[in-house]
Amino acid sequence: MTLTTINLAALGDTINLGTEVTGTLPTGNGGTGSTATTFVNAATNVTGTLATTNGGTGATSFTPGKLLQVQNFTTTTSITTTSTSFAATILTDQITPSATSSKILIFINGGRSSYQTGQSEGVQSLYVSVGGGGYSEVVSMMESHVNGGTNGYGKPATAFNYLHSPNTTSTLDYKVYIKTNTNGYVINSNNARICMSLMEIAA
Repeated sequence: MTLTTINLAALGDTINLGTEVTGTLPTGNGGTGSTATTFVNAATNVTGTLATTNGGTGATSFTPGKLLQVQNFTTTTSITTTSTSFAATILTDQITPSATSSKILIFINGGRSSYQTGQSEGVQSLYVSVGGGGYSEVVSMMESHVNGGTNGYGKPATAFNYLHSPNTTSTLDYKVYIKTNTNGYVINSNNARICMSLMEIAA
């Protein structure tokens, strides 16, 4: 005869599962159905990669690009020059790379170019100062031409992006320089908005 049920009320006692029960509890009753169970330590006993469907990466190793920080400068102040040599503007922003391998992605957008009479022609260029040193040209940005009569205008005055590899962890001060070839040059007038954004990209 197989014992299937124990009437504890009739026995007037309890069963201590820790000391009075041997063997294994069937899976149907919440047990393992086995006499011994070995659990896998994922930290030490698993090699390879976890599939993406199970929450893994599906790759043994990779170095993704990462956006580490963003700096932004915005102004509605007029930016103008009558100089035929490059002159610094207030359009500037600062960033300090966290690694020499980082790249700096630069966006400069917006503004409103204008002139007083005749044709206006100007040139914009991006300069940088490394660690508080002097400014030097990074890249020539663009030339602008505005044609027509008095008080003509065009916008946006600038639409520019550039990926710079400065190879330093020193503070970088980027600044837009402008000059005019004829009749003065304005890249921001009538309270238009112009901005510079700097993004550090991990290599």
